[in-house]
Amino acid sequence: MWDDTDAALLVLYGRRRVGKTRLLEQWIKQSQVRALYWMAEPASAADQLRSFSQSRYNFANPNAPAPLDFSYATWEQAWQQVAILAQRERFALFVDEFTYVLSVMPSIAGVLQKAWDHTLNRTNLFLVISGSHPGMMQRHMLSYQAPLYGRATGQLHLQPLPFGYTQDFFPNYQPDERVAIYAIFGGIPEYWERITPTLSISDNIRRQLLTPNNRMQTEPRLLLQDFVQDIHNYVSILGAVAGGARTQKEISRRAGLAQGHVSKYLSVLRDAGFIERRIPITATESSRLGRYHVIDPYLRFYYRFLFARQAQLAMNEPDLALAEIKRHLLDFIGAHTWEELCREWTLRAGVRGVLPFAADQVGSAWTKQAQVDVVGINSMEKTIFLGECKWQDRLVSRSVLRQLVAKTSEIVPKQGQWRVCYLGFARNGWTEAAQEYANGILAEASAGDNWQIVEMRLLDLNQVDADLRDWVRP
Repeated sequence: MWDDTDAALLVLYGRRRVGKTRLLEQWIKQSQVRALYWMAEPASAADQLRSFSQSRYNFANPNAPAPLDFSYATWEQAWQQVAILAQRERFALFVDEFTYVLSVMPSIAGVLQKAWDHTLNRTNLFLVISGSHPGMMQRHMLSYQAPLYGRATGQLHLQPLPFGYTQDFFPNYQPDERVAIYAIFGGIPEYWERITPTLSISDNIRRQLLTPNNRMQTEPRLLLQDFVQDIHNYVSILGAVAGGARTQKEISRRAGLAQGHVSKYLSVLRDAGFIERRIPITATESSRLGRYHVIDPYLRFYYRFLFARQAQLAMNEPDLALAEIKRHLLDFIGAHTWEELCREWTLRAGVRGVLPFAADQVGSAWTKQAQVDVVGINSMEKTIFLGECKWQDRLVSRSVLRQLVAKTSEIVPKQGQWRVCYLGFARNGWTEAAQEYANGILAEASAGDNWQIVEMRLLDLNQVDADLRDWVRP
């Protein structure tokens, strides 16, 4: 986009700590381009305009800094001054944490739209607007109703680092240890930088999470305060969902809130990217089988293991919390992170031709009678993956595979003729009997009324780990 000679507007958004600012700073450093970086602060509209005005003025006049009270009269005038900097040569302007400006001055999007249409789009400007509130960025910058709709020449939703990069960051850890790190910290680069790779996982947990007044203890509150002022009810809901409440009725009962209010709070948390409502991958959006999940790994871990133990941690008594984590971490990983990694493997493997067909989307599926951990589907081709995930520390038996096959008719859509590929994911692998069953699946299992078996494939953690590492490379 920089190399283009036309004016360009890039919308960059993503979760706090995911690396947006680092990405912008690194690009400026590497490229050595003519660029101005400005970060908005949670301040008044007048203070933000003054801060931006002084940054722009000082960039153009490095030897004569602006007076402390200097400010352009309006944002319209400020954008005109930006246009002057980009009249004759390429100029990059990075406006970081733009959502802070939007929160106190929602009209700024309209002001920028007019400036872009009348002036900026005829200059040599490369403008990057960055923000940590995905929902707000979508509403004000990208949605059809947004003033700036259609103006962005590019958009980038910066995602957390995939699990496949953990081997580069933590080469001394075994695959199961790196899965544990990912289950706790997700793919947030700043969190990874806090880990001491020469220490054990338990020692890192104790040092980074269980000491009084450490930064990670305050992180959930800071993340929520970006979106809401009174966080108490949101905290209750996050705790309820992390504790296993899946429906609005269950969440309402566990959080002690009226069900009508819960819907509003859930909407905000979904907008922020902390919670999502999942439906069976084979169902329509209107399905009543929707379940709520905390999708931010650290928030999920914090509200499952740490939130209720704040008094103990504040008094520097971490032993009970660490014992609880050690006792339940295997189940926690198996119920969340391992399934997510297996779904990622299924999607990437299909795209690369490793599997007999590719899935358009991968999730899970459930009915009142059955649930399958990994379901990948291609509705056009009428192909479907059904997968079982086990994180136990022993070999998994043939009975697990037989039970998976027995669920097929319950999960496969009733319309059309389907081809089915079964996948088995086990941390430490499968028994010989299970492998024999998988190899002879076409002879052992019969087809259903509207489906037939293509194959069954079994994998362990080492295979999934190696593949995901290779597949994240450009």
